[in-house]
Amino acid sequence: MNTRLAIPEVPGFDQLHFANAFAQLPAAFYTRLMPTPLPAPYLVDASAKAAGLIGLDAEAAASDEFIQTFAGNHIAAGSQPLAAVYSGHQFGVWAGQLGDGRAILLGDVTASDGKRLELQLKGAGATPYSRMGDGRAVLRSSIREYLCSEAMAALGIPTSRALSLIGSNQLAMRERPETTAVVTRMAPSFVRFGSFEHWYYNNRQEELKTLADYVIAGFYPELQDAANPYQALLAEVTRRTAHLMAHWQAVGFMHGVMNTDNMSILGLTLDYGPFGFMEAYDPRHICNHTDQQGRYAYSMQPQIGQWNCFALGQALLPLIGSVEATEAALADYQAQYGAKMDELLHAKLGLQTHQADDSKLFDAMFALMQGSHVDFTRFFRSLGNLQLDDPTADSTLRDQFIDRAAFDAWALQYRARLRMENSQDPARKLAMDASNPKYVLRNYLAQIAIEKAQNKDFSEVRKLLQILENPFDEQPQHAQYAELPPDWARGLEVSCSS
Repeated sequence: MNTRLAIPEVPGFDQLHFANAFAQLPAAFYTRLMPTPLPAPYLVDASAKAAGLIGLDAEAAASDEFIQTFAGNHIAAGSQPLAAVYSGHQFGVWAGQLGDGRAILLGDVTASDGKRLELQLKGAGATPYSRMGDGRAVLRSSIREYLCSEAMAALGIPTSRALSLIGSNQLAMRERPETTAVVTRMAPSFVRFGSFEHWYYNNRQEELKTLADYVIAGFYPELQDAANPYQALLAEVTRRTAHLMAHWQAVGFMHGVMNTDNMSILGLTLDYGPFGFMEAYDPRHICNHTDQQGRYAYSMQPQIGQWNCFALGQALLPLIGSVEATEAALADYQAQYGAKMDELLHAKLGLQTHQADDSKLFDAMFALMQGSHVDFTRFFRSLGNLQLDDPTADSTLRDQFIDRAAFDAWALQYRARLRMENSQDPARKLAMDASNPKYVLRNYLAQIAIEKAQNKDFSEVRKLLQILENPFDEQPQHAQYAELPPDWARGLEVSCSS
Protein backbone atom coordinates (compact mmCIF):
# COMPACT_ATOMS: atom_id res chain seq x y z
CA MET A 1 0.00 0.00 0.00
CA ASN A 2 1.36 3.41 -0.96
CA THR A 3 1.38 5.68 2.12
CA ARG A 4 3.08 8.68 0.49
CA LEU A 5 0.97 11.65 -0.44
CA ALA A 6 1.02 13.05 -3.95
CA ILE A 7 3.03 16.26 -4.24
CA PRO A 8 0.65 19.12 -5.09
CA GLU A 9 0.99 20.91 -8.36
CA VAL A 10 1.94 24.47 -7.44
CA PRO A 11 3.90 27.17 -9.24
CA GLY A 12 7.66 27.00 -8.75
CA PHE A 13 9.16 29.11 -6.01
CA ASP A 14 11.67 30.79 -8.29
CA GLN A 15 12.98 33.55 -6.02
CA LEU A 16 15.72 31.21 -4.83
CA HIS A 17 18.22 29.61 -7.15
CA PHE A 18 19.44 26.38 -5.64
CA ALA A 19 22.74 24.68 -6.18
CA ASN A 20 24.11 21.85 -4.08
CA ALA A 21 27.83 21.71 -3.45
CA PHE A 22 27.45 18.82 -1.02
CA ALA A 23 25.68 16.78 -3.70
CA GLN A 24 28.85 16.96 -5.79
CA LEU A 25 30.58 14.68 -3.30
CA PRO A 26 30.61 10.95 -4.12
CA ALA A 27 27.36 9.06 -3.64
CA ALA A 28 28.62 7.33 -0.47
CA PHE A 29 28.22 10.59 1.45
CA TYR A 30 24.44 10.75 1.19
CA THR A 31 21.22 9.28 -0.07
CA ARG A 32 19.20 11.23 -2.60
CA LEU A 33 15.50 11.23 -1.76
CA MET A 34 12.46 13.45 -1.79
CA PRO A 35 10.92 14.86 1.37
CA THR A 36 7.71 13.17 2.48
CA PRO A 37 4.95 15.68 1.71
CA LEU A 38 3.34 17.39 4.71
CA PRO A 39 -0.45 17.33 4.43
CA ALA A 40 -2.29 20.67 4.45
CA PRO A 41 0.71 22.74 5.60
CA TYR A 42 0.28 26.20 7.11
CA LEU A 43 2.74 28.91 8.06
CA VAL A 44 3.34 29.24 11.78
CA ASP A 45 5.99 31.91 11.30
CA ALA A 46 8.94 32.97 9.19
CA SER A 47 11.92 34.96 10.43
CA ALA A 48 12.20 38.18 8.47
CA LYS A 49 15.83 38.56 9.51
CA ALA A 50 16.76 35.04 8.42
CA ALA A 51 14.80 35.48 5.19
CA GLY A 52 16.65 38.71 4.52
CA LEU A 53 19.93 36.80 4.54
CA ILE A 54 18.85 35.09 1.32
CA GLY A 55 16.98 38.00 -0.24
CA LEU A 56 13.42 37.06 0.68
CA ASP A 57 10.84 39.51 2.01
CA ALA A 58 7.71 39.10 4.14
CA GLU A 59 5.45 38.91 1.08
CA ALA A 60 7.43 36.00 -0.32
CA ALA A 61 7.33 34.19 3.01
CA ALA A 62 3.56 34.45 3.15
CA SER A 63 3.04 32.95 -0.30
CA ASP A 64 1.66 29.49 -0.94
CA GLU A 65 4.75 28.71 -3.00
CA PHE A 66 6.95 29.41 0.04
CA ILE A 67 4.82 27.26 2.32
CA GLN A 68 4.72 24.34 -0.11
CA THR A 69 8.46 24.53 -0.77
CA PHE A 70 9.51 24.66 2.86
CA ALA A 71 7.00 22.04 3.93
CA GLY A 72 8.77 19.69 1.52
CA ASN A 73 5.79 19.45 -0.81
CA HIS A 74 7.36 21.19 -3.79
CA ILE A 75 10.94 20.88 -4.97
CA ALA A 76 12.36 24.14 -6.25
CA ALA A 77 14.42 24.31 -9.41
CA GLY A 78 18.03 23.32 -8.86
CA SER A 79 17.36 21.60 -5.56
CA GLN A 80 18.80 18.12 -5.19
CA PRO A 81 17.33 16.84 -1.90
CA LEU A 82 19.47 14.44 0.08
CA ALA A 83 20.11 13.07 3.54
CA ALA A 84 23.74 12.92 4.70
CA VAL A 85 25.37 10.02 6.47
CA TYR A 86 27.55 10.47 9.56
CA SER A 87 28.38 8.66 12.76
CA GLY A 88 29.28 9.79 16.25
CA HIS A 89 29.87 9.37 19.94
CA GLN A 90 26.65 9.74 21.94
CA PHE A 91 27.05 10.40 25.66
CA GLY A 92 30.68 9.36 25.30
CA VAL A 93 29.92 5.98 23.70
CA TRP A 94 30.59 5.13 20.07
CA ALA A 95 27.17 4.85 18.44
CA GLY A 96 28.21 3.87 14.93
CA GLN A 97 26.32 5.06 11.88
CA LEU A 98 23.75 7.79 12.43
CA GLY A 99 22.93 10.33 9.72
CA ASP A 100 20.13 12.73 8.85
CA GLY A 101 17.25 10.76 10.32
CA ARG A 102 14.67 13.51 9.91
CA ALA A 103 16.54 16.22 8.02
CA ILE A 104 16.76 16.65 4.27
CA LEU A 105 19.15 19.08 2.62
CA LEU A 106 17.51 21.00 -0.21
CA GLY A 107 20.72 22.59 -1.43
CA ASP A 108 22.51 25.89 -1.06
CA VAL A 109 21.69 29.40 -2.19
CA THR A 110 23.68 32.60 -2.46
CA ALA A 111 23.25 34.81 0.59
CA SER A 112 23.23 38.59 0.53
CA ASP A 113 26.91 38.63 1.52
CA GLY A 114 27.80 36.57 -1.54
CA LYS A 115 28.50 33.41 0.44
CA ARG A 116 26.50 30.21 0.24
CA LEU A 117 23.92 29.05 2.78
CA GLU A 118 22.56 25.52 2.89
CA LEU A 119 18.83 25.10 3.48
CA GLN A 120 17.73 21.99 5.33
CA LEU A 121 14.25 20.77 6.21
CA LYS A 122 14.04 19.26 9.69
CA GLY A 123 11.04 16.98 10.09
CA ALA A 124 10.70 16.23 6.38
CA GLY A 125 10.10 12.49 6.74
CA ALA A 126 11.92 9.20 7.08
CA THR A 127 15.34 8.62 5.52
CA PRO A 128 17.58 5.55 5.42
CA TYR A 129 19.17 6.92 8.60
CA SER A 130 15.98 7.27 10.65
CA ARG A 131 16.72 4.16 12.77
CA MET A 132 13.08 3.09 13.23
CA GLY A 133 11.92 6.71 13.61
CA ASP A 134 9.19 8.36 11.56
CA GLY A 135 11.40 11.20 10.39
CA ARG A 136 8.97 13.81 11.60
CA ALA A 137 9.43 16.67 14.05
CA VAL A 138 6.58 17.73 16.30
CA LEU A 139 5.36 21.29 16.67
CA ARG A 140 6.54 21.46 20.29
CA SER A 141 10.22 20.83 19.57
CA SER A 142 10.09 22.74 16.29
CA ILE A 143 8.93 25.91 18.03
CA ARG A 144 11.81 25.60 20.49
CA GLU A 145 14.39 25.18 17.72
CA TYR A 146 12.91 27.94 15.58
CA LEU A 147 12.92 30.48 18.41
CA CYS A 148 16.27 29.53 19.92
CA SER A 149 18.14 29.57 16.61
CA GLU A 150 17.13 33.17 16.05
CA ALA A 151 17.56 34.12 19.72
CA MET A 152 21.14 32.85 19.72
CA ALA A 153 21.93 34.78 16.55
CA ALA A 154 20.63 37.95 18.20
CA LEU A 155 22.85 37.24 21.20
CA GLY A 156 25.84 37.21 18.87
CA ILE A 157 26.54 33.50 19.33
CA PRO A 158 27.56 31.44 16.28
CA THR A 159 24.55 29.34 15.27
CA SER A 160 22.53 27.82 12.50
CA ARG A 161 19.54 29.98 11.60
CA ALA A 162 15.84 29.22 11.24
CA LEU A 163 14.08 30.52 8.16
CA SER A 164 10.57 29.25 8.75
CA LEU A 165 8.28 27.04 10.76
CA ILE A 166 5.57 25.19 8.85
CA GLY A 167 2.86 23.28 10.72
CA SER A 168 0.33 20.57 9.90
CA ASN A 169 -2.53 18.71 11.57
CA GLN A 170 -0.75 15.43 10.82
CA LEU A 171 -0.06 13.51 14.03
CA ALA A 172 3.08 11.73 15.17
CA MET A 173 3.35 9.58 18.27
CA ARG A 174 5.79 10.71 20.93
CA GLU A 175 4.85 10.35 24.61
CA ARG A 176 1.40 11.15 23.18
CA PRO A 177 0.09 12.06 19.73
CA GLU A 178 1.37 15.48 18.65
CA THR A 179 0.99 17.58 15.52
CA THR A 180 3.96 17.72 13.18
CA ALA A 181 5.99 20.58 11.77
CA VAL A 182 8.98 21.35 9.57
CA VAL A 183 11.71 23.86 10.46
CA THR A 184 13.88 25.17 7.65
CA ARG A 185 17.39 25.53 9.01
CA MET A 186 20.17 27.53 7.38
CA ALA A 187 23.93 27.27 7.80
CA PRO A 188 26.96 27.48 5.52
CA SER A 189 27.37 23.76 6.15
CA PHE A 190 25.86 21.04 8.31
CA VAL A 191 29.02 18.91 8.30
CA ARG A 192 29.73 17.64 11.81
CA PHE A 193 32.58 16.12 13.78
CA GLY A 194 30.74 12.84 13.32
CA SER A 195 30.91 13.24 9.55
CA PHE A 196 34.67 12.68 9.81
CA GLU A 197 34.35 9.99 12.45
CA HIS A 198 32.13 8.00 10.08
CA TRP A 199 34.90 7.52 7.54
CA TYR A 200 37.67 7.07 10.10
CA TYR A 201 35.93 4.28 11.98
CA ASN A 202 34.97 2.58 8.75
CA ASN A 203 38.63 2.71 7.66
CA ARG A 204 37.83 4.62 4.50
CA GLN A 205 40.66 7.10 4.22
CA GLU A 206 39.88 8.13 0.67
CA GLU A 207 36.45 9.40 1.70
CA LEU A 208 37.96 10.96 4.83
CA LYS A 209 40.36 12.97 2.69
CA THR A 210 37.63 13.88 0.21
CA LEU A 211 35.51 15.32 3.03
CA ALA A 212 38.41 17.21 4.58
CA ASP A 213 39.39 18.69 1.22
CA TYR A 214 35.77 19.69 0.60
CA VAL A 215 35.53 21.47 3.96
CA ILE A 216 38.86 23.23 3.58
CA ALA A 217 38.20 24.38 0.02
CA GLY A 218 34.67 25.55 0.76
CA PHE A 219 34.94 27.04 4.23
CA TYR A 220 38.61 27.39 5.19
CA PRO A 221 40.34 28.28 1.90
CA GLU A 222 43.01 30.21 3.79
CA LEU A 223 44.28 26.88 5.15
CA GLN A 224 45.02 25.37 1.75
CA ASP A 225 48.53 26.82 1.69
CA ALA A 226 49.40 25.68 5.22
CA ALA A 227 52.33 23.28 5.62
CA ASN A 228 49.80 20.69 6.87
CA PRO A 229 46.28 21.79 5.90
CA TYR A 230 44.61 19.00 7.91
CA GLN A 231 46.48 19.93 11.06
CA ALA A 232 45.56 23.58 10.42
CA LEU A 233 41.92 22.56 10.00
CA LEU A 234 41.89 20.78 13.35
CA ALA A 235 43.57 23.74 15.04
CA GLU A 236 41.04 26.20 13.64
CA VAL A 237 38.03 24.04 14.51
CA THR A 238 39.47 23.60 18.02
CA ARG A 239 39.80 27.37 18.37
CA ARG A 240 36.25 28.00 17.16
CA THR A 241 34.84 25.30 19.43
CA ALA A 242 36.66 26.72 22.46
CA HIS A 243 35.25 30.17 21.71
CA LEU A 244 31.77 28.75 21.20
CA MET A 245 31.89 27.08 24.62
CA ALA A 246 32.88 30.39 26.20
CA HIS A 247 29.94 32.13 24.50
CA TRP A 248 27.57 29.46 25.82
CA GLN A 249 28.91 29.71 29.36
CA ALA A 250 28.85 33.50 29.38
CA VAL A 251 25.15 33.66 28.53
CA GLY A 252 24.15 30.62 30.59
CA PHE A 253 23.18 28.49 27.59
CA MET A 254 23.12 24.71 27.94
CA HIS A 255 22.97 22.57 24.81
CA GLY A 256 21.92 19.34 26.47
CA VAL A 257 23.21 16.85 23.86
CA MET A 258 26.83 17.60 23.03
CA ASN A 259 27.36 14.39 21.09
CA THR A 260 30.00 14.52 18.37
CA ASP A 261 27.29 14.22 15.72
CA ASN A 262 25.84 17.50 17.04
CA MET A 263 29.12 19.44 16.83
CA SER A 264 29.57 21.75 13.83
CA ILE A 265 32.81 21.68 11.86
CA LEU A 266 32.33 25.47 11.54
CA GLY A 267 31.99 26.12 15.26
CA LEU A 268 28.25 26.83 15.13
CA THR A 269 25.57 25.96 17.67
CA LEU A 270 23.79 23.10 15.95
CA ASP A 271 20.81 20.84 16.63
CA TYR A 272 18.59 22.44 19.27
CA GLY A 273 16.97 19.68 21.30
CA PRO A 274 16.79 19.67 25.10
CA PHE A 275 18.53 23.02 25.53
CA GLY A 276 17.99 25.51 28.32
CA PHE A 277 19.14 28.87 29.66
CA MET A 278 20.42 28.95 33.22
CA GLU A 279 17.94 30.42 35.67
CA ALA A 280 18.75 29.76 39.36
CA TYR A 281 22.52 29.52 39.10
CA ASP A 282 23.89 26.05 39.70
CA PRO A 283 26.97 25.01 37.73
CA ARG A 284 25.91 21.37 38.10
CA HIS A 285 22.53 22.00 36.47
CA ILE A 286 21.49 19.42 33.86
CA CYS A 287 19.00 20.76 31.32
CA ASN A 288 18.40 17.39 29.62
CA HIS A 289 16.22 15.02 31.64
CA THR A 290 17.62 12.12 29.60
CA ASP A 291 21.17 12.89 30.79
CA GLN A 292 20.95 11.01 34.08
CA GLN A 293 24.73 11.00 34.64
CA GLY A 294 25.15 14.75 34.07
CA ARG A 295 27.69 14.37 31.29
CA TYR A 296 26.39 17.53 29.63
CA ALA A 297 25.77 19.62 32.76
CA TYR A 298 26.48 23.34 32.47
CA SER A 299 29.87 23.14 34.18
CA MET A 300 30.90 20.22 31.97
CA GLN A 301 30.36 21.93 28.61
CA PRO A 302 33.88 23.39 28.22
CA GLN A 303 35.43 20.03 29.08
CA ILE A 304 33.12 18.16 26.71
CA GLY A 305 33.91 20.65 23.97
CA GLN A 306 37.56 19.70 24.36
CA TRP A 307 36.72 15.98 24.48
CA ASN A 308 34.83 16.33 21.22
CA CYS A 309 37.77 18.12 19.61
CA PHE A 310 39.98 15.18 20.60
CA ALA A 311 37.44 12.84 18.98
CA LEU A 312 37.71 14.90 15.81
CA GLY A 313 41.49 14.83 16.10
CA GLN A 314 41.42 11.05 16.28
CA ALA A 315 39.35 10.96 13.09
CA LEU A 316 41.75 13.32 11.29
CA LEU A 317 44.89 11.55 12.51
CA PRO A 318 45.44 9.56 9.30
CA LEU A 319 45.43 12.82 7.31
CA ILE A 320 47.52 14.84 9.74
CA GLY A 321 50.10 12.12 9.80
CA SER A 322 51.33 11.87 13.39
CA VAL A 323 50.07 11.85 16.95
CA GLU A 324 52.44 14.70 17.83
CA ALA A 325 51.12 16.98 15.08
CA THR A 326 47.53 16.15 16.04
CA GLU A 327 48.16 16.88 19.71
CA ALA A 328 49.82 20.15 18.75
CA ALA A 329 46.68 21.21 16.88
CA LEU A 330 44.57 20.42 19.96
CA ALA A 331 46.93 21.93 22.51
CA ASP A 332 45.56 25.47 22.40
CA TYR A 333 41.99 24.61 23.43
CA GLN A 334 42.27 25.53 27.12
CA ALA A 335 44.13 28.76 26.40
CA GLN A 336 41.61 29.78 23.75
CA TYR A 337 38.66 28.97 25.98
CA GLY A 338 40.19 30.76 28.97
CA ALA A 339 41.07 33.87 27.01
CA LYS A 340 37.63 34.16 25.40
CA MET A 341 35.82 33.49 28.69
CA ASP A 342 38.00 36.08 30.43
CA GLU A 343 37.18 38.60 27.70
CA LEU A 344 33.44 37.94 27.98
CA LEU A 345 33.41 38.12 31.79
CA HIS A 346 35.25 41.43 31.76
CA ALA A 347 32.60 42.76 29.38
CA LYS A 348 29.78 41.39 31.53
CA LEU A 349 31.19 43.18 34.59
CA GLY A 350 31.95 46.37 32.70
CA LEU A 351 35.70 46.10 33.19
CA GLN A 352 37.85 47.71 30.52
CA THR A 353 41.25 46.67 31.84
CA HIS A 354 42.71 43.39 33.05
CA GLN A 355 44.23 42.92 36.50
CA ALA A 356 46.00 39.92 37.95
CA ASP A 357 43.37 39.24 40.62
CA ASP A 358 40.29 39.59 38.41
CA SER A 359 39.74 35.83 38.37
CA LYS A 360 39.35 35.90 42.16
CA LEU A 361 36.65 38.54 41.82
CA PHE A 362 34.85 36.41 39.23
CA ASP A 363 35.15 33.22 41.28
CA ALA A 364 33.79 34.92 44.40
CA MET A 365 30.87 36.27 42.38
CA PHE A 366 29.92 32.86 41.02
CA ALA A 367 30.24 31.28 44.48
CA LEU A 368 27.81 33.89 45.84
CA MET A 369 25.42 33.31 42.95
CA GLN A 370 25.49 29.56 43.54
CA GLY A 371 24.94 29.90 47.28
CA SER A 372 21.79 31.95 46.74
CA HIS A 373 20.67 30.32 43.47
CA VAL A 374 20.55 33.77 41.92
CA ASP A 375 18.91 34.01 38.51
CA PHE A 376 21.74 34.15 35.98
CA THR A 377 20.26 36.55 33.43
CA ARG A 378 18.60 38.91 35.91
CA PHE A 379 21.71 39.23 38.07
CA PHE A 380 24.05 40.26 35.28
CA ARG A 381 21.49 42.62 33.79
CA SER A 382 20.83 44.33 37.12
CA LEU A 383 24.56 44.52 37.94
CA GLY A 384 24.81 47.25 35.32
CA ASN A 385 22.63 49.45 37.55
CA LEU A 386 25.19 49.46 40.37
CA GLN A 387 26.22 53.01 41.26
CA LEU A 388 29.84 53.44 42.15
CA ASP A 389 29.36 55.99 44.92
CA ASP A 390 25.94 55.01 46.27
CA PRO A 391 25.79 51.57 47.93
CA THR A 392 22.38 52.46 49.36
CA ALA A 393 20.98 52.03 45.83
CA ASP A 394 21.95 48.34 45.77
CA SER A 395 18.66 47.01 47.13
CA THR A 396 17.54 45.40 43.86
CA LEU A 397 20.85 43.59 43.65
CA ARG A 398 21.12 42.73 47.34
CA ASP A 399 17.63 41.27 47.48
CA GLN A 400 18.67 38.56 45.02
CA PHE A 401 21.00 37.09 47.68
CA ILE A 402 20.22 35.16 50.82
CA ASP A 403 23.48 36.28 52.44
CA ARG A 404 23.28 40.01 51.92
CA ALA A 405 26.37 40.69 54.03
CA ALA A 406 28.39 38.45 51.73
CA PHE A 407 27.07 40.35 48.73
CA ASP A 408 27.98 43.66 50.39
CA ALA A 409 31.54 42.42 50.91
CA TRP A 410 31.80 41.35 47.27
CA ALA A 411 30.27 44.62 46.04
CA LEU A 412 32.90 46.51 48.06
CA GLN A 413 35.64 44.65 46.19
CA TYR A 414 33.87 45.19 42.86
CA ARG A 415 33.59 48.93 43.48
CA ALA A 416 37.26 49.10 44.38
CA ARG A 417 38.10 47.31 41.16
CA LEU A 418 35.95 49.72 39.15
CA ARG A 419 37.67 52.72 40.75
CA MET A 420 41.03 51.34 39.65
CA GLU A 421 40.09 52.20 36.08
CA ASN A 422 38.08 55.34 36.84
CA SER A 423 34.86 53.70 35.72
CA GLN A 424 31.90 56.00 35.06
CA ASP A 425 28.38 54.76 35.84
CA PRO A 426 26.53 55.86 32.65
CA ALA A 427 29.15 54.59 30.20
CA ARG A 428 29.62 51.36 32.14
CA LYS A 429 25.88 50.65 32.24
CA LEU A 430 25.63 51.23 28.50
CA ALA A 431 28.47 48.79 27.84
CA MET A 432 27.18 46.19 30.30
CA ASP A 433 23.66 46.30 28.90
CA ALA A 434 25.16 45.52 25.49
CA SER A 435 26.81 42.39 26.95
CA ASN A 436 24.12 41.19 29.36
CA PRO A 437 20.78 40.37 27.72
CA LYS A 438 17.55 41.21 29.45
CA TYR A 439 15.61 38.58 27.49
CA VAL A 440 16.48 34.93 26.86
CA LEU A 441 14.31 32.00 25.80
CA ARG A 442 13.32 30.67 29.19
CA ASN A 443 11.61 27.29 29.12
CA TYR A 444 8.39 28.63 30.56
CA LEU A 445 8.14 31.30 27.85
CA ALA A 446 8.60 28.66 25.19
CA GLN A 447 6.01 26.45 26.89
CA ILE A 448 3.39 29.21 26.86
CA ALA A 449 4.01 29.79 23.16
CA ILE A 450 3.84 26.04 22.48
CA GLU A 451 0.53 25.57 24.27
CA LYS A 452 -1.05 28.47 22.40
CA ALA A 453 0.31 27.22 19.09
CA GLN A 454 -1.11 23.76 19.73
CA ASN A 455 -4.49 25.53 19.77
CA LYS A 456 -3.67 27.29 16.48
CA ASP A 457 -2.80 30.60 18.15
CA PHE A 458 0.65 31.51 16.79
CA SER A 459 0.68 35.04 18.13
CA GLU A 460 2.93 34.17 21.06
CA VAL A 461 5.52 32.50 18.82
CA ARG A 462 5.68 35.65 16.71
CA LYS A 463 5.75 37.95 19.72
CA LEU A 464 8.52 35.98 21.40
CA LEU A 465 10.58 36.08 18.23
CA GLN A 466 10.28 39.87 18.08
CA ILE A 467 11.36 40.19 21.71
CA LEU A 468 14.26 37.75 21.41
CA GLU A 469 15.54 39.45 18.26
CA ASN A 470 16.41 42.43 20.47
CA PRO A 471 17.58 40.78 23.70
CA PHE A 472 19.73 43.68 24.91
CA ASP A 473 17.04 46.37 24.55
CA GLU A 474 14.96 47.37 27.57
CA GLN A 475 11.60 46.91 25.77
CA PRO A 476 9.60 48.22 28.78
CA GLN A 477 6.34 47.12 27.14
CA HIS A 478 7.59 43.51 27.41
CA ALA A 479 9.18 43.67 30.86
CA GLN A 480 7.13 40.71 32.07
CA TYR A 481 9.10 38.48 29.68
CA ALA A 482 12.20 39.08 31.82
CA GLU A 483 10.52 37.99 35.04
CA LEU A 484 11.46 34.95 37.10
CA PRO A 485 9.76 31.67 36.17
CA PRO A 486 6.37 31.12 37.83
CA ASP A 487 5.95 28.27 40.32
CA TRP A 488 4.29 26.02 37.75
CA ALA A 489 7.43 26.15 35.59
CA ARG A 490 9.45 24.19 38.15
CA GLY A 491 7.98 20.98 36.80
CA LEU A 492 9.01 21.62 33.21
CA GLU A 493 11.46 19.09 31.81
CA VAL A 494 13.03 18.71 28.39
CA SER A 495 14.59 15.52 27.11
CA CYS A 496 16.04 14.08 23.92
CA SER A 497 12.48 13.70 22.65
CA SER A 498 11.98 17.45 23.04
